Amino acid sequence: MSTFCARISNIKMSRTAVYTALILRSRSSGESNSEATLLTAEEGIIKATVFGGAKSKLRAHSAPYNSGQVWIYRDKSKDYGKISDFDVCNWRPGLRDKYDRTMAAAAVAETILSSHGGGGEWGVALKIATNTLDALEDANEEFCGRVLVHFLWKWACFLGIQPHIENCSACGKNSDNIFWFNVHEGTALCAICDSNNDEQFSVNRERSGLLKLNPGCRRWLALTNDMESSDTHRYSMDNKTFNEVKSLVTAVLSAAYGKRLASWEW
Repeated sequence: MSTFCARISNIKMSRTAVYTALILRSRSSGESNSEATLLTAEEGIIKATVFGGAKSKLRAHSAPYNSGQVWIYRDKSKDYGKISDFDVCNWRPGLRDKYDRTMAAAAVAETILSSHGGGGEWGVALKIATNTLDALEDANEEFCGRVLVHFLWKWACFLGIQPHIENCSACGKNSDNIFWFNVHEGTALCAICDSNNDEQFSVNRERSGLLKLNPGCRRWLALTNDMESSDTHRYSMDNKTFNEVKSLVTAVLSAAYGKRLASWEW
């Protein structure tokens, strides 16, 4: 009898995997359960059921943006998984305190989910995500927007689609003049090489997929490209620069995703 019990126990243990994970989303499933979507360092994006009502300890542990070690029981024959335990290392309660933090965190989660966790190197993806959420936890309204666009720029780099905007694609020079970025071609031209750089055509050109990049926009992205989200406060930017940065990074990701995410517009 003891041998039989031990065999059953081993089968159950073999079906349980431990992950280093971040909860990206949690949705109701049935009357009292929920379905959690996680970004894991081991397998990327996975989903698992969380049993228990609103007062369940495990359900509280599996709230969005919590991260730590999670135990998931998997039944591959039924394509089913459930969270059996969660050792939360970081709760990030600050992300639920203010609207701007909540919306920025939601944009981070949707960006990751829309690219299926990046498709590989999930440990790197998890680090980028957790560093960003850590920076957002006590950020004010202005800093929330800055952290988000910095994340989008880093995520574009992670996906391998970050464009080179420091030098003109035609002449190779790095000037302090306005550049025009072609969203469709992924190239940037300086004002000298651009044959249609008349300011009166700016609005029409932006509608056709050409974005104006002032020197301040390009400098901010170059300075913060190799920095963590928590360090972006070292380099301030005015509203004009912020809007140009946001337009660029969202256009690059939109072209890659084939759609523009609503969460980027908050």
